[in-house]
Amino acid sequence: MSVILETPLPRKGLNLRPIPMLIFGSRWLQLPLYVGLIVAQGVYVVLFLKELWHLFANAFDFSEQQIMLAVLGLIDVVMISNLLMMVIVGGYETFVSRLNLKGHPDEPEWLSHVNASVLKIKLAMAIIGISSIHLLRTFIEAGGLVSGKTGYTETGVMWQTIIHTVFILSDDRHRLRRPSVEYFDRRSKTLRFALMGDS
Repeated sequence: MSVILETPLPRKGLNLRPIPMLIFGSRWLQLPLYVGLIVAQGVYVVLFLKELWHLFANAFDFSEQQIMLAVLGLIDVVMISNLLMMVIVGGYETFVSRLNLKGHPDEPEWLSHVNASVLKIKLAMAIIGISSIHLLRTFIEAGGLVSGKTGYTETGVMWQTIIHTVFILSDDRHRLRRPSVEYFDRRSKTLRFALMGDS
């Protein structure tokens, strides 16, 4: 159950003084950073195609374990790419300027109520997902520890497991401490605060 509290937005067309205008306008300095992330997204597309071709070219030579590791590598690239998209779209919408996607058929569902807190939670969950893929690949390759045919060590596997556990615990703790969700209702043009219950 949630309780909705409405806060009217300030009226448009406010004339800012020079210093507040300079400070507020400095948000556009982040634009090159997001453009750089778009370029990095393109690099990951090239990497995905390279890994996919490598898998296709060796499909009849790879063992089942090698194919599984290759597929996990592809999933890893896709999840990192999703993380980049959340940072690019959500970060730009939250910290730079609105994208004005209202009514667009491809508008992401989560973008209508995105803010710094929601973006932080989504990024944490994405990082946990990426860490899970890396840990699964480690466990698959850990079978070669006895024969020494893997680059992993027992200490490395242990620390990777501990770090992944810390990620999960820190995400759960953050969600338990978050009392409300603030989001922008595009229809009523108001800021809303949803006080979240156990359900």
